[in-house]
Amino acid sequence: MYSYKSRIRYSELDETGHLRLESLLDYFQDCSTFHSEDIGLGVDYLKTHNLVWVLSSWQIVVEHYPKLGETVTVGTAPYELKGFIGFRNFLMTDQEGKRLSYANTLWSLLDTRSGKPARPSQEMLRGYVLEPRLDMEYAPRRIAIPENGREGEPVQIRPHHLDTNHHVNNGQFVRIALDALKRSCQVSQLRAEYKKQAVLGDVLTPFIAQTADGGCVVSLRDQEGAVSCVVELREKKQI
Repeated sequence: MYSYKSRIRYSELDETGHLRLESLLDYFQDCSTFHSEDIGLGVDYLKTHNLVWVLSSWQIVVEHYPKLGETVTVGTAPYELKGFIGFRNFLMTDQEGKRLSYANTLWSLLDTRSGKPARPSQEMLRGYVLEPRLDMEYAPRRIAIPENGREGEPVQIRPHHLDTNHHVNNGQFVRIALDALKRSCQVSQLRAEYKKQAVLGDVLTPFIAQTADGGCVVSLRDQEGAVSCVVELREKKQI
């Protein structure tokens, strides 16, 4: 598994002094980016070959949120490539190697010129060495949207929401969903399903609904009512 070490920074903490969920997601996202860059299949390679990996879904399970100054190891490994679809795990451990958080993701490889799916090149197949998938309970990719969601305040997409592909970064969708709750919460599991890209100037309106088992679902919809992203949250009962 590709990995790197880091320390938890003050800027990454929530009001309880623990790592924020959005910061955890950033750690995982950065890890996959570092992995691709270090094997020569990063941003420049994709741009040269008119390709882009588009994230379809997250499932992040949190067992413990680290505190300020703690040293963590963040790792990632692809475990399956099926046509234009790739599956990748993530893992964060503490100094003793204890699991803090782990995740599953599904990605689609697209041709940026046509917007259609593309198969990985031979370079990519050689570079992304597949490993056994993590031992975890894998949730479905699809997230059911409860009816009668409460409408939140619309959010206009600003430059800080965008990444190098000029679309809203997947982590920013999650930030918008969390902000819509207007309260702090520590989450034991996050699931996110990405349905439609959003760009500068778009307006996303959150719809917040409770699930029968005590969870929360936030669907982010564009001006036409189409769902761009669905985020499901299950809160931790205690830290």
